[in-house]
Formats: sequence, structure tokens, C-alpha cells
Amino acid sequence: MADDRRIDPAWPVPDYVEHLLEVATEEIGYTEDHGRSKYGAWAGDPAAQWCAEFLCWCVDQVDQRWGTSLLRNVYPFYTSSNTGRNFFVRNGRYVVRKGKVDGWGYQWLKGQDTFIKSGDYVPQPGDWVFFNWGGGTDTEHVALVEYCTEDRPGGTVTVHVIEGNNPSAVARNTYELNSPSILGYGTVREVADTTMVFGNQGEKVRQLQERLAYLGFLRADLVTGRFTDSTTEALRAYQEARGLRVIGVANRETQQLLEEEYNRTYQNDPNIWSVVDDD
Repeated sequence: MADDRRIDPAWPVPDYVEHLLEVATEEIGYTEDHGRSKYGAWAGDPAAQWCAEFLCWCVDQVDQRWGTSLLRNVYPFYTSSNTGRNFFVRNGRYVVRKGKVDGWGYQWLKGQDTFIKSGDYVPQPGDWVFFNWGGGTDTEHVALVEYCTEDRPGGTVTVHVIEGNNPSAVARNTYELNSPSILGYGTVREVADTTMVFGNQGEKVRQLQERLAYLGFLRADLVTGRFTDSTTEALRAYQEARGLRVIGVANRETQQLLEEEYNRTYQNDPNIWSVVDDD
């Protein structure tokens, strides 16, 4: 690993991520005591398997030391299997390693015209990595991304993490980017879009509804963040009006055209510009 090159983050690293990595680094070497940890105790169960509790505790420490409000806003507070991943999904900041997002659909990186496949997204400092060790889709472990390296340009990418409960301590670890154990990433930034279907809830759904409402296909009072029958019918009306397949599902083609039309219309909307009197 000594010859590996560290990959520069694709986006500037926020100050709060630097603080989070600082806190997590301070904890390296902590070892549980007879199956009990301070992180589990903080979260309400000293004997819990504490990989998630460790990360949530670190976020809480950042909030206490630097006066931020990250826990439950930027990062989840959770102690059960899929709650953390689902938090990122609802907030539009989850990237699947490959395949579909459970309960939603296939994803594509913003600005791309193909669905995500393994290795397309290189995680950024501050992202959370979710794992399943046996080929399932439920999350069994989570770790904090510190940085990534590659052994040569275009070669093997390694994800460097700090994780709790490894197997009984806080430690650094590494995983290959294409490791089949990686389910996906809870991301610092919104970098991907997701196929949306009836029953989905969250920020992505709200953005979809806001665009449909702005273009006149959905009543404003129906912008709720919940994909209900009214959203299905609005999508069907939009798809029919724009010559798309009328399916009532927010697939890639529909979302990309809707976003393009929304941005173009919004930028040319005289109602959003206010007159400033220099006098």
C-alpha cells in the first residue's frame, strides 16, 4: 500500500467532515470491555454490536465540540440494521454499489446516461459505507470513509475507513472498491438520482413533485414528499405530454427531461427576478 496514490476528493471536503475524521481518529485503539462499549452505552445498550453507535457517537461529539447540528440532519442516529441506510435514501444521499436500491429502483450518477455499476462511484471523505457479508441486502456493518487510493492510474481502488466493532475495537481498515460485501454509500453530497415508484418517501420525491407542480402537472398542496396516486397521475400526464412512455414511474428518461425543462423554465421565469433600485 505504500506505493498507492491517494485519490483527491472530487469535491471540497467540508469542515464538519474534517472534524468528524479528527474525532474518529482519536478513538482508534479503543477496545470494548467484555462485550460492552461506551458507544453502545451512549446509544442505550452497552452490549450492542456497536459499529453504527460508534459513528453516531462521533457525529454527536462534533456537534458538542463545534456547535454543529449534524446528528439526525446530515447523518443518522440509529442502532438497527437498515435505519441508517434508509435515512440516506430518504434524504437523496445514497449511492448503491450496483443494482437497485431496495424498494426504489436503479440509480444513475448525476449527468450520466447509464445506470450505476460497481466501481462507478469513488466514495468521498465523510461518506458512510454499508456492508453485508453474506450476499444479502440488509446492512450488517457500517464504516466511515477516510480516503481512497489507487495502485496505478485506472487501477485497483482501495477504500480506507475507520470503523467500530472490528471485531471488538475501533480500527482502520481497507476494502476494495468493488468488494461484493459493499452494498453502497451514505454520501456527504447528493451525487446520484434514483428511479422512484409508488410508495417511496423522502427528499427525492419532494424534488420530483416540486418540478411537476412548477410545470403545472401537480397541485402545490400535493407536494408532500410521499409518492401517492396523485404523483403517479401527474407523472403519467407529463409523460404523455412529452412523448415519453406513459408508465407513472419516475424513470431515468422522465427525471432527466423533467429536470432539464424545470431548470430552463425556472431560469427564464421573470417572476423569480426582483428589481433592485440602485438609488
